[in-house]
Amino acid sequence: MPLVRTNGIRLAYRRSGHGVPVLLIMGSSAGGRVWTVHQTPALNRAGYETITFDNRGVASSDAPAGDYALSDLVADTAGLIEALDLGPCHIVGTSLGAMIAQDLALRRQDLVRSLVLIATRARSDAMRRAQDAGDRALAAAGIRLPAAYRSVKTALEMLSPATLNSDTVVAEWLGVFEISGGDPVPGQGTAVAGMGDRRRALSGITVPCRAIAFTDDLICPPHLVAEVADAIPKCDFVEISDCGHLGYLERPQVVNEAIVAFLDRC
Repeated sequence: MPLVRTNGIRLAYRRSGHGVPVLLIMGSSAGGRVWTVHQTPALNRAGYETITFDNRGVASSDAPAGDYALSDLVADTAGLIEALDLGPCHIVGTSLGAMIAQDLALRRQDLVRSLVLIATRARSDAMRRAQDAGDRALAAAGIRLPAAYRSVKTALEMLSPATLNSDTVVAEWLGVFEISGGDPVPGQGTAVAGMGDRRRALSGITVPCRAIAFTDDLICPPHLVAEVADAIPKCDFVEISDCGHLGYLERPQVVNEAIVAFLDRC
């Protein structure tokens, strides 16, 4: 994998396809290769070049010690776009990646052509604050959950009942979660924890935007995604049923159609 130096670190990235560039930003603790399972092939077939990368803290990019601020991740991404001469480009982000994309559009709108914000939010409500606090307390206590338990916990948090209630399908997911480890990347947890309420700030985004919510998402539920769409002046809202926080993996065809249809008109 090639590396680019940005904001004092090295980021590993991948390019594929030809056409107008689309930069995809993955969520917390996951590598950019996750996009290559379903999203980058669909975008390449639709005539777009795709660029994926590993956020700081995720191998094969550098992992500086200490906590990361959202501004660190935004500066990393801006530097990548500049180093590869991509801007202004389409941006697709999910979860933490969507929050990086929000801030990038506010700080460096010259680098952004449009935004697709998947499983995003502008604030944490009471339940999401409790989730974040619980995860941080577990990490601070140095507790490492057994792999079998961690895989069940991840499935319950990340997947739809439509998946959980299918014996064959959920067995495959549990195996994936157990093998993949699933430990949070040190440093990334603080990036969103202190974000506050960003709804007023989001009114400053002027590029075309689409917010995509998943009906059964427990991390970024539809009502929080809708708040983002309402706050951004030129943002529409799409809700996809029968999937949870990993909807782009649970129902990839529908998600890909929503992404491509939006990009084609920008």
